[in-house]
Amino acid sequence: MHDDIEKVLLDEQQIIAGIDKVAKQVTEAYRGTEFTVVSVLKGSCVFASDLIRRMPIPLELAFVSASSYGDGTTSGQLDLNFFPAEGEIRGKRLLLVDDILDTGKTLSRLKGELMKRGAAEVRSCVFLDKPARRAVEYDADFRAFEVEDLFVVGYGLDFAGRYRNLPYVGSLKKEAYAGLVDG
Repeated sequence: MHDDIEKVLLDEQQIIAGIDKVAKQVTEAYRGTEFTVVSVLKGSCVFASDLIRRMPIPLELAFVSASSYGDGTTSGQLDLNFFPAEGEIRGKRLLLVDDILDTGKTLSRLKGELMKRGAAEVRSCVFLDKPARRAVEYDADFRAFEVEDLFVVGYGLDFAGRYRNLPYVGSLKKEAYAGLVDG
């Protein structure tokens, strides 16, 4: 797997520092209030786990599933499922946690759907923000890092289900996905 990486963009120490920074911001924003972290599966589970362990305030945890890449490298049809139960949404302050904000379509649609289901507030926190790829207007309330427009994997981010377990974030070599791209 490591041989498929063109360049390491964020090493383990940089990731820890970024998560510490964003955890402090989220902690201050939610201190003294009740809120629920909604982790977007599968990609954000690594980030969300590390993030919540660094927030010394009461919180609840829920999950939602959103998928748009499949085995390709470009965003396709967005599938949303596995929403939290109504009691975990209605009237609640929610913090959507995702691995990457790319086109903005996933978080924008999830936020809209959660608001439609009765959430009192929906804010978002992302591990990586890739503003060069934005297709809809959407900005995260909290972000750990901004990255350039590269195909990145590691620390929860995958290509065709692989590389999520890398302890760093790296750009994937084109040869690693050459035969599997969309089109």
